[in-house]
Amino acid sequence: MSHTSKQTIVLVHGAYADSSSWNGSIKALVEAGHHVIAVANPLRSIEGDAAYLRSILDSIAGPIVIAGHSYGGVVMSHAADGHPDVTALVYVASFLAEPGETLVDLVTKFPGARLGDAALPVLYPTPDGGTAPELYIDQARFHELFAGDVDAEVARQMAVTQRPLALAAFEAPSTRAAWKSIESWVVAAQQDLAVPAELSRFMADRADAHLVEVDASHAVTVSQPGVVTDVILQAAEKSAR
Repeated sequence: MSHTSKQTIVLVHGAYADSSSWNGSIKALVEAGHHVIAVANPLRSIEGDAAYLRSILDSIAGPIVIAGHSYGGVVMSHAADGHPDVTALVYVASFLAEPGETLVDLVTKFPGARLGDAALPVLYPTPDGGTAPELYIDQARFHELFAGDVDAEVARQMAVTQRPLALAAFEAPSTRAAWKSIESWVVAAQQDLAVPAELSRFMADRADAHLVEVDASHAVTVSQPGVVTDVILQAAEKSAR
């Protein structure tokens, strides 16, 4: 993928969402002169999802800034590790996991994570001929727990179009942490019921990341896209080369 813009901004959605969750930021990022790719995250396994993202990163010419929301941050941490063209990482209501940590470890570290209360397991077929559980959020509770500050009709549409996360991805330990070597930004959503703000602050502090807090739900990319966009543009400007 060749381009003539300043940097390529790669946007990685998380669980129970899709690439349209970044729609509020795309126009401003493009108008700022960046090439933008909103990746369809498979949501099947950390390693597999990261390999897919890495293949996209490898196809891009020039410097790259990646923003990941929620589980997308874990995938981003793996895919960007050691990549010579990635200049900045933006974790949006997301996870900065240490190698060996699982998402279960992190969401139980501080109080306030309630999304699991509404997770509904459904079996899906696996390539080996077996089955494994994937998780959906109960549509009746999606607005309350995932997107509390999003317009009710928009939240209803998000609940209907949500993409499930394989349980194995939630339980698997991280193996790489690109934030240890690449400058990082963290957007902490103060009303987040999936990645509590206290957890975001903790992870930002241990990663020595730039922390920006916003009064928003977990669906901050939808409810407060202006703040998210500003942070991505700050990261792009500071890391320009």
